Amino acid sequence: MDFIDPILSLASEIYGLVEKVKANKKRCHRVSKRVQALEDLVKSIKKRGEGKVSPDVEKVLRELCITLKSAHELIRKYTTASWMERIVKSGSHQDEFDSVNERLNDAFQVLSGALQVEQSNILCKMFEATSREKEDEVDGKEDDTEMKKMLQDYMNEQQEKTNKMLEDFQQLKTNVEKVVEMLNKPSATDVAIRMIKPDELKYQYPKEPFMTTPTSEVYKGEYHGFKVAIKRYTEPVSPTPREVRSVFNKEVETMKRFESPNILRMFGICVQDEEGPKPQFLIIMEYCEKGSLREVLDSTCRLSWTRKARMCLDAAKGLYRLHQTEKKSKVHGCINSSKFLVAEGYIVKLGGFELAKTETSLKRSAKDKESRSVCYSSPQMLSDINHVYSKECEMYSFGIVLWEVMTRKKPFDGWSSKQIYQKVCKEQYMEPLPDDCPQELGSLIIDCRAYDSFKRPSAGLLVDKLRSVVAQLEEQDN
Repeated sequence: MDFIDPILSLASEIYGLVEKVKANKKRCHRVSKRVQALEDLVKSIKKRGEGKVSPDVEKVLRELCITLKSAHELIRKYTTASWMERIVKSGSHQDEFDSVNERLNDAFQVLSGALQVEQSNILCKMFEATSREKEDEVDGKEDDTEMKKMLQDYMNEQQEKTNKMLEDFQQLKTNVEKVVEMLNKPSATDVAIRMIKPDELKYQYPKEPFMTTPTSEVYKGEYHGFKVAIKRYTEPVSPTPREVRSVFNKEVETMKRFESPNILRMFGICVQDEEGPKPQFLIIMEYCEKGSLREVLDSTCRLSWTRKARMCLDAAKGLYRLHQTEKKSKVHGCINSSKFLVAEGYIVKLGGFELAKTETSLKRSAKDKESRSVCYSSPQMLSDINHVYSKECEMYSFGIVLWEVMTRKKPFDGWSSKQIYQKVCKEQYMEPLPDDCPQELGSLIIDCRAYDSFKRPSAGLLVDKLRSVVAQLEEQDN
C-alpha cells in the first residue's frame, strides 16, 4: 500500500499550511480538522498491514491521495501573496471548499464503514451531515466578514500605491466591488423552490422572447432581485392547475437535493389566469446571460487555457453533484454542450433536467424531444442498442464536451452516423486535441473518452484532478 505514506505526508503538509493562511482561515481550519479525522482512519489501515483491506477501500485510499493534493492546492492558494488577485478575478471560494469537503466526506463514509474501528463513532461526529453543514455555514459567515474587511483594506492600500496607474486601479476597484457585492447578496439556493405568484415576476421590456421552441417562449425577467428566464408554454396540453401543482410538489423535494452553484437553479412555476378557461403555465429558472456553452464556443470571445480549464471544472462539478446526489445511479441522460449554460464571469452550469416531470406534463407533444446524439454516444452505446446507459457512458459524453471546450469545434462535424460508428467502435478513434493544449488537461480529456469504460474517471475524481490543473495554470499566469 505505497499510497498510505503519501496520504499521511500530505495531511502533515496541510496542517503546516493552515497555520500560514491569510484568508478563509475558518474554512481552512475546518478542512484541516476533517483531514485529521481521516488521518486516524488511514493510520488504522496502516496497522493492519498489506493484504488486509478490500479493493474498494484501496480504491478510496488512492482517490483520497488525489483529493488531499487538491485540498493542499486550495489551502496553499490562501497562503501566498497572490491570493488576493486570484480571489478578485474569480471570487468562487465558497463552492471550492464545499466541493473539497464533499470529497473528504465521501472518503470518510467508505473508510469508516469498512474498518468498523471503535473510534469511528467519535470521528463520525466530524462528518455527520447536520453538524457538518452547520459548521460550514458558521465558518463561511465568519470568513466572509473577514474577507470583506480584507478586500476593503486591500483596495484602499492599492489606491495609495497606484496614483500613476489610475486606469488599472479603476478596473481593480470594479472587480473588488463585484466580489463584495457577491458576498453580500443572497444566494439563489437560499430561495425556496415553490409556486410563484404572477405579481412576483417582472418582465424586461420590450416584452419579447429571446428564445422560442415548438412548445414554448422564453422571456427575460426578474424575481426577488434575481435575473430569471421565464418559460411560457404556448400550447400546453389541458391539465388542470391542480394536476400541475401535484406533479410539481412531488418534484420539488428531488430538486432540492441537486442545489449547487454549477447546476441551473429552478425557482418554481407560476400559473396565470388560474381560474380562467385557458390558464398560462410558466417555469421560472436562473438566467444565464451568455447563453449555452455551445453558443459561447461559437462566439468570437477570447478564451485562454486557464479560462477553459475553469469552465471544464465548473461543468465537472455540476455533473458530480448530479451523479453523487442519489443513492441509485442518477444520470442526466443527454449530455452535450447545449445542456450547459454560461453565466456572468463564464461560470458554467448544468441544465436540461430540472423539473422534467413538470415540463412533460405541460408539453403538447413529444415531437421536439431530443434523442441522444450519435457523436456523444459512447462506443458501448453505439455497439449495442440494448446497452444500459450508465455514469460511465455519460462520462464519455462529457469527455466530448470537454474536447469541444478545448477546440471550440463541433464533434465529428459533417460525419454520418455510419462513419462515426466505424471510427469510434471499430478503430477506437478519438478526435485530436490542439497541439498547444496543456498536457495534464489533455490527458484528462483523453481519459474521459477512453474506449474501455472501466478506464474513464468518476465525476468526483475528475473534479479533484481538474482543480489541481486549474491551480497550476493560475500560478503560471501570475
